[in-house]
Amino acid sequence: MISPLSLFTALCLAGQTLGHTIFQQVYVNGVSPGHLKGIRYPTYDGPIYDVSTNDIICNGGLNPLVTPYDTTIIPVPAGATVTAEFHHTLTSAGTSDAEDPIAKGHNGPIMVYLAKVDSALQTSVTGLKWFKIYEDGLGSDGRWAVERMIDAKGKVDFKIPTCIPNGDYFMRVELIALHGAGSSKGAQFYVSL
Repeated sequence: MISPLSLFTALCLAGQTLGHTIFQQVYVNGVSPGHLKGIRYPTYDGPIYDVSTNDIICNGGLNPLVTPYDTTIIPVPAGATVTAEFHHTLTSAGTSDAEDPIAKGHNGPIMVYLAKVDSALQTSVTGLKWFKIYEDGLGSDGRWAVERMIDAKGKVDFKIPTCIPNGDYFMRVELIALHGAGSSKGAQFYVSL
């Protein structure tokens, strides 16, 4: 029997002027602890452009995180299906917002990383050893992961590998909008822990 591992999702997201998005709800095997529970989230839905700053880890700078952080720890068994849900703003779910969950044309990949931590409630995110557990990019049909996420009304499903040892982890969900990536600091990183 696999004991649950703990994931504390700490939201760190970024967007652009028209097409921002925020990762704001987690489901484990179809069950969610609630909107913004177990997530560190920013007040602003804009992107991170500069990958040389610590803001790329979990937002910051123009996207300050709401504090104090939510202290919900989400138990996740190895092998579980996890769903990350994105929306344009913190209040746009279920509305007529034409850019929910993100403006069309903000195409790119979506990745998920884990980092083992001493405590799922720790505040420091620097120096962690992240490893990728999921990646969805450009499909054989010519459509990007972001397009599939839009079709799924902001939801992205992925599996926690069965080989993940029990313990506390941060989960980092990253969406990269590539429409401006032809120039320096043009890619838009929407990062959530």
